[in-house]
Amino acid sequence: MRHLLLAAVAAASLALPVQAQEPAPVPSPGEIAAAAKADEWIAIAPSDLLVMELAPDAKGKARRVVIQLMPAPFSQGWIGNIRKLAAAHWWDGTSVNRVQDNYVAQWGDATEKKPLPKGLAVVPESEYMWPYRPAMFTKIWTYGAPQDAVMPIYPSPPATSPVTNYTDPYARAFGFFGGFPFAATIKQSREGGNYKREPESVWPIHCYGAVGVGRNMSPDTGSGAELYVVIGHAPRHLDQNIAVVGRVLGGIEYLSSLPRGTGALGFYEEAAERVPVKAIRLAIDLPADERPKFEYLSTESASFLRYADARANRRDPFFIKPAAGADICNIPVPVRAVTAK
Repeated sequence: MRHLLLAAVAAASLALPVQAQEPAPVPSPGEIAAAAKADEWIAIAPSDLLVMELAPDAKGKARRVVIQLMPAPFSQGWIGNIRKLAAAHWWDGTSVNRVQDNYVAQWGDATEKKPLPKGLAVVPESEYMWPYRPAMFTKIWTYGAPQDAVMPIYPSPPATSPVTNYTDPYARAFGFFGGFPFAATIKQSREGGNYKREPESVWPIHCYGAVGVGRNMSPDTGSGAELYVVIGHAPRHLDQNIAVVGRVLGGIEYLSSLPRGTGALGFYEEAAERVPVKAIRLAIDLPADERPKFEYLSTESASFLRYADARANRRDPFFIKPAAGADICNIPVPVRAVTAK
């Protein structure tokens, strides 16, 4: 009887349908970045990192903000000034003077009387934009998909893709250079039966975490002594009107969580409200064991292209309907801190 029972069980098991293997879950953008190969990450030089030490918070906790400066050739007049200001320890003893909700946090000399170091450049407004140079971008995001930056098209530019729509209300195209986002105009020329399309003018943009230079009315462009960071929705209307010189890599929470100023434009009305800045230094000028280390995911890598697609089309389990599109500020370049081993 026992043998008959085992045989019946075996026969029944053969009659059961083979269960289909469940598809692997679709990775999220963060998971794609985390799985990127080691050689797809690019180390940021300590000479390009600006380290701001704020006074400790009410519980005595240290507050460090790390800023990556914009790569050449962009905004280099202002960045040269910033390097001189840091070398002169000019910001030591200044303060965060303005925190405007959904906009910016700004720091500098609240008295506006502190003498500036000699030799700071006066940067013209023409430096807000830069002519496109060959190979500056290998890819641009426009017309619905990432494409080669210089691309012969026949007979006309393609229609917007129904699957993924990369659009920007402020520019015809956008791209990435040195880990930073840029907007661009597009120049189109006819070559035989083809239309050749390539970027013409490019400029850095105001996304969350972008660092810009405070200024007075035009033609003043600011020296770099007054800096701000975007802590709210991307104020893209500032593009090409104010210099963007960097982005916050770490510690933005110490600025974005500060009490909002109650004065005009979010300025603090009382000196006691201001947050003291202890020091701002280039990381290269700090002792080696105190230098922060960061890497960003190469925007030329295969992993970044998959990441950008995933940002535009969220297919991971939480999402019901992919957005089928993204603007450039919704594709932040992944950054990670490197800890000592």
